[in-house]
Amino acid sequence: MQIRWGELSRDAVRRLQWMNHYLHHGRNAAFTCRHCGISRQCFYRWWRRYDPHRLSTLEARSHRPQRLRRPTWSARQAEKVLALRRQFLRWGKDKLRALLLKQGLSLSASMIGRILSELKRRGVLVEPAPAAVLLRQRRKLRLRPWAMRKPRFWRVRQPGDLVALDSKQVRPARGVVLHHFSARDLVSRWDVLQAHSRLDARSARTFLDALLRRMPFPIRALQVDGGSEFAAEFEQACQMRKLPLFVLPPRSPKLNGHVERAHRTHHEEFYQVIPQCWDLLQVNRQLLAWEHTYNTFRPHQALGYATPLEFLQRHHKSKSKKCH
Repeated sequence: MQIRWGELSRDAVRRLQWMNHYLHHGRNAAFTCRHCGISRQCFYRWWRRYDPHRLSTLEARSHRPQRLRRPTWSARQAEKVLALRRQFLRWGKDKLRALLLKQGLSLSASMIGRILSELKRRGVLVEPAPAAVLLRQRRKLRLRPWAMRKPRFWRVRQPGDLVALDSKQVRPARGVVLHHFSARDLVSRWDVLQAHSRLDARSARTFLDALLRRMPFPIRALQVDGGSEFAAEFEQACQMRKLPLFVLPPRSPKLNGHVERAHRTHHEEFYQVIPQCWDLLQVNRQLLAWEHTYNTFRPHQALGYATPLEFLQRHHKSKSKKCH
C-alpha cells in the first residue's frame, strides 16, 4: 500500500531528505554524507532500499528474529521458581539461582529471568505495587561531646570494626508513620533492625541496646550521621560503654552508602510486601523474623551470593587456620 508523506515516521522523513539532497546535488554521495552527518555505509544501505514509488521502503524494518526461542524449562522448574519468588517478592534472578542451587536445582540466571518474564506475561506472577515512601530527615550540625570524625588510621578489616547506623521515616499506609532503624556491619553485611513510633535519642538508645545484644560479634566502633536522634542519651550510652562514635559530615549520604542501601532493601523486601498489620509490636516481631531471614537465608551479591552467616562461618574458619 502506498504511504503518503504525512504518514511517514520522523526517521523515514529524515531519510527521504537524504535521498532528495543526493538527487538534487549531482548524485554526490560524499557531499550528501558530509551535509547530513551520516556515514557512506549508512547512506548506501538506505539508497539500495529506496523506491520513489513506495516511500514505505524508508521505514525501519522489524528486527524480530524469524525463529523465536522456545521455552526449554520444565513445568516443575517453573513451579520451583514461582514458589520462591512468591515467598520473596523482591528477590531477583541471581538470588533465586543461589537458593535453587542449595535445593539441588541448577538453572542459569538468564533462564530464571526468562521464566519470571513469562510468568508475569501470563499474569501468574504479579509484582506488588510500590506504596511506602522513605523520607530523608534534615540534619543539623551541633557540637558533640563524644562523637568525632572517623580518623584516617581506623581500618575496617574484621567483622565489627565499624557498624553503620541510620534511621528513616516510613509511611507504609495512610495515617501510619514509623521510624525505622538499621545497623549494618561494613564487612559481613550483618544487619540489625528495629521500628519505633518516635524518632528521638531514647529510641536510638533502645536500638543500641538491641544492636549490642543481637550482633554475633563484638563491635569496635559505630558510625552515624548528624541526626539529633544519635545525640544526647544515645551518645551518652556510647560514652558509658567506651564505644567510639564516628559522626559523618553534613550532607554526605554517600559516605554512609552501606546502610543507605540497607534502607532500600528493607523498604522494598519488607515494608512493601510483608506486614499485614501496622501495630508497632507486630511490626517489630515480623521485622525480627525478616532480620533472621536476611542474615541467614538471603543471598548477598556483595558476598558472592553467600549469606552474612555463611560469610562469618568462612571467616572464622580461615582465621582459625591462620592461628594454627
